[in-house]
Amino acid sequence: MDVVVVESPAKAKTINKYLGPDYKVLASFGHVRDLPAKDGSVLPDQDFAMKWDTSSTGAKRLAEISKALKDADGLILATDPDREGEAISWHVLDVLQHKKLLKGKPVKRVVFNAITKHAILEAMKHPRDIDIPLVDAYMARRALDYLVGFTLSPVLWRKLPGARSAGRVQSVALRLVCDRESEIEHFKREDYWSIEAKLATQADESFIARLTAFNQKKLAKLDIKTEQQAETIRSMLDGADYRTTSVESKPTKRNPVPPFTTSTLQQAASSKLGFSASRTMQIAQKLYEGIDIGGETTGLITYMRTDGVQIAPEAIDAARNAIQDTFGEKYVPEKPRFYSTKAKNAQEAHEAIRPTDFKRKPDDIRKYLDNDQFKLYELVWKRAIASQMKPADIERTTVEIEAIKGSDRANLRAVGSVIKFDGFIAAYLDQKDDDAADGDDSVRLPEMAADEKLKKVSIESLKHTTEPPARYTEATLIKKLEELGIGRPSTYASTLGTLRDRDYVTIEKRKLIPQAKGRIVTAFLENFFNRYVEYDFTADLEEKLDLISDGKLSWKDVLREFWDAFNASVADIKELRVSNVLDVLNDALAPLAFPPREDGSDPRSCPLCHEGRLSLKLGRYGAFVGCSNYPECKYTRQLGSDDTSNGENAQIDGPTILGKDPDTGEDVTLKTGRFGPYVECKHGEELKRAGLPKSWTPNEVNLEKALALLSLPREVGIHPENGKPIMAAIGRYGPYVSCDGQYANLETPEEVFDIGINRAVTVLAEKQARGGSRRGSTPKALATLGEHPEGGEVTVRDGRYGPYVNWGKINATLPKGKDPASVTLAEALELIAQKAASPKNGRKGAVKKSQAKAGTTKKTAAKKTATKKTTAKTAASKKTTSKKGE
Repeated sequence: MDVVVVESPAKAKTINKYLGPDYKVLASFGHVRDLPAKDGSVLPDQDFAMKWDTSSTGAKRLAEISKALKDADGLILATDPDREGEAISWHVLDVLQHKKLLKGKPVKRVVFNAITKHAILEAMKHPRDIDIPLVDAYMARRALDYLVGFTLSPVLWRKLPGARSAGRVQSVALRLVCDRESEIEHFKREDYWSIEAKLATQADESFIARLTAFNQKKLAKLDIKTEQQAETIRSMLDGADYRTTSVESKPTKRNPVPPFTTSTLQQAASSKLGFSASRTMQIAQKLYEGIDIGGETTGLITYMRTDGVQIAPEAIDAARNAIQDTFGEKYVPEKPRFYSTKAKNAQEAHEAIRPTDFKRKPDDIRKYLDNDQFKLYELVWKRAIASQMKPADIERTTVEIEAIKGSDRANLRAVGSVIKFDGFIAAYLDQKDDDAADGDDSVRLPEMAADEKLKKVSIESLKHTTEPPARYTEATLIKKLEELGIGRPSTYASTLGTLRDRDYVTIEKRKLIPQAKGRIVTAFLENFFNRYVEYDFTADLEEKLDLISDGKLSWKDVLREFWDAFNASVADIKELRVSNVLDVLNDALAPLAFPPREDGSDPRSCPLCHEGRLSLKLGRYGAFVGCSNYPECKYTRQLGSDDTSNGENAQIDGPTILGKDPDTGEDVTLKTGRFGPYVECKHGEELKRAGLPKSWTPNEVNLEKALALLSLPREVGIHPENGKPIMAAIGRYGPYVSCDGQYANLETPEEVFDIGINRAVTVLAEKQARGGSRRGSTPKALATLGEHPEGGEVTVRDGRYGPYVNWGKINATLPKGKDPASVTLAEALELIAQKAASPKNGRKGAVKKSQAKAGTTKKTAAKKTATKKTTAKTAASKKTTSKKGE
């Protein structure tokens, strides 16, 4: 018997069924070990030695593998066919070798691109050794990400309180989003006009022609800049005579696009289905690992983490057969189609994403899939099948037209297309699809000949205004990152997730909007670490990492070259004073921090005291704008809030009365506090408050909105399955619904007030299906300070009531004003010891031991002795008093 190691338990069960009783298939549940999230995990001074830490889950899986190996003949490592999968196999093998558990047993590495019986049995016939260059590339990436994160993030904590982290790819992606926002802010709108003529042939068949030239001058899009100019041309065309000068028809072909890669699948699923990148990958993972179809679990698509666009020869043959059976012989090209990618740094070792069996049409297996699974499978099937079909034959017709009135002449053009043969477009049926549709393909022009007179039906001048570039969506940002050669397809989803989790960006109507925190981090990095957020530098580093995986570069040489320069830059920045940083950021973020005012006055003059200068300030919870005359002048406002009214609507100390509560008759007021703007109203003896959602500004809050906020939480209805109420509310992390301890986020604050029972039940079910956790789980660590003397990590975390240090089950709140980024291990141990010693904790016996090992016993023990003596005296005094009273 051989032991086979895969990544997920779902795959393990299916693969074991395919391989039979001679194999025991076990799951590693992903990585069994990783770099600990603390200083010293990567040691540049020791030739980049890396200290790996085995997780509790990983230890359990390794124990299962070790136990199974005792009676096994050999070990087969069958983790995913990518860099991470190769690394997991290497980690498992490295641990087993160090424990000397293999004892000469053969070790094989096999990879398969699809979870089907044929693919797996074929893979078992072609084992290989672990791909060491691929593991080296993993080591380099892991070390780089660690060194950047754990070196740069503490600098951010000290220089920009409230900033959470920086990362090699994360920071560049954030820069793209922030740069686009800057483009939008600096964009100057322009008005322009276009002229359209509705003309008709002598047979009264009408069509639209557009103006291209006037009096021998070609007109570009923005050339007609005034209404008067547009009216002059429109008036001339209104009374002109029209004739065709040329009619030209050209046959053209539209070829299908390649099958999906990871990034193009994420882009298509975002634009067509509205899925986030992470949601797309979750669904694709399930389709890859297998769906129960008629009692048998079968993988429906090939491996979904790939940047290759080619598919296997046997799959091409299967696609051509499916095309013939589904669409007919005329849709099958004479020769198979072969694709190559144009993306930078692409590695084509793996197939594109395709169905494992082209005969499984989406409609045939719809009953086995949920709605989202069906939509994604249909997307993959259509794209893959279309990629092997004939091109569409299109006849494109261009008609040039001349208009004459006296000495004035104008030229117009009409363009139309006719699909002569639909080709691959047939795969998309009658659906609107970006891969199949063309704006001109549906415009048919009437029959015309050169020098034919035309009749005027109507002339219209249309006013337009130039629009700023659109904000990025997840799809367009992924496309841009891929074009620049930044990051890898498998990391895009997690990168975007990190930007959201850090509150660096928010998503509204699928648009990525940088938040003030993200803008200030980007401005800091651009001004003080510019090289490390440059697009070319990051892309060049990605190329070197790919060369490592090809065995053409040494991973330690690449690390050494990066680290020497990076470490020197960090050392220089550490010496900077915060005031120096703020001076630079005041200029870099001027459009955000000090927007122009309506009256044209100085945006940096204080609207409250009229004497001080506004400047960025750094507080415990991030950056804000304040007056230089503090504490005499206490004017503050949030970074990014509007101040164009010269202080009339600014966030100052005085409350704004919005109106009266119709139920109580009490004033409803808008105020600004330590944590930002909020509304307040008295309800009997209780003073009820509600903070404004992040997307709401104080200026837009009226009585109706304030009352709605104060009415929360709102009962949506009773859950049909458990009979418990579903509540909607807005919490620290945004709008959500909850039921019986289960929570699910909502997209917008407005949804809290109008969400119905059906939608609420669906949102909760979807969160649970994605593995949503209950509230009350431990927040993620902001920093790991080191090991406690009694064992276990000591971490800094940010909880509901503020930052605290954690060790095991002991949480000790940080003193007021203490910066979480500045906490040392010694300080944390003392706080934990004090917390553990409190009567509420019940851990007095463990305190002495923990304090002694932490080296803090002397000072604390002296305090304890004094406390004990005082307590003893007090007890004796009480006892004496008691006796006297008897």
